Amino acid sequence: MDGISLSIQDLLTDNEYGLGLSLLAGKQGLIHRISSSRIQKPGLALAGYTEHLHPDRLQVLGNTEISYLKQIDNRVGAKNLAALCSYPISCFIVTKNLRPPQLLLDLADSHSIPVLATAHQSSTFISLITKFLEERLLPTTHLHGVLIDVLGVGVLLTGKSGIGKSECALDLVIRGHRLVADDMVFIKKKMPAVLIGQAEESLQYLMEIRGLGIINIKDLYGVSAIRDKKIVDIQLELMEWDESHEYDRLGVDDRTVTILGIEIPHIIIPVRPGRNLGSIIEVAARNNLLKGMGYHSARDFQERLLKRIEARPLGDEVE
Repeated sequence: MDGISLSIQDLLTDNEYGLGLSLLAGKQGLIHRISSSRIQKPGLALAGYTEHLHPDRLQVLGNTEISYLKQIDNRVGAKNLAALCSYPISCFIVTKNLRPPQLLLDLADSHSIPVLATAHQSSTFISLITKFLEERLLPTTHLHGVLIDVLGVGVLLTGKSGIGKSECALDLVIRGHRLVADDMVFIKKKMPAVLIGQAEESLQYLMEIRGLGIINIKDLYGVSAIRDKKIVDIQLELMEWDESHEYDRLGVDDRTVTILGIEIPHIIIPVRPGRNLGSIIEVAARNNLLKGMGYHSARDFQERLLKRIEARPLGDEVE
């Protein structure tokens, strides 16, 4: 997750996860960045023990913390709060719409530490904010290609511009498969080791076909021909046929490619006139499903061939 972060302002403007946050103090600190999806409840820090404080994490104050601050001796409370706010705290979040002590709000303002409030209970909010941060802080990348759902397999078609990726995808859509993204595929790494692909919002459901221009797959073929996102299971790279190149004809050794640190199967498909690429891609998807169930056609053929050679007696050559 190096280099990926969110501002506290991003939390305030969320409309998707239902965080329901409002600002109480520390407006100057809304530019603070969050790079960890973990949160902390700073109960011990409020009591003066700050050795294991993680100021880079969101600090959630629930009923227990706020009640403690209201009941503690004023001088002790002021001392502990001043010590806590001397750290570069990213943000305090108060749950159940509780009103924190005015001293905390004043210290937060003077140290530019945002104090936000939510109506959710602590357990509910922690679940929501953790999901929000995990989703928003995931490593991402963009790849030039086409992502299509073929028989439940997420097939990422890549290759140089003009090789025929979009035309292949259109053929597959006509056969009943589903388009996810064309031209630019936005890929997100979802823990522990899954790649999720989707289209950029401005390109969703659209496809460019040279000679026809931009077409809308959803409008032409209906909602059954599209889907918003899909796990990327396999990459098929389309390459122009090269007579001097020796292509894999058995498929015994599986080739892989690494995207965002995750390895997925990688197959090179030579392209030349007369090859039915739609059928080849369908077979590649079916074959990938078989491999996922533990059956490898090429290796099974190799094993049967080796057993036959071993069983053949010496000197039994055909004249």
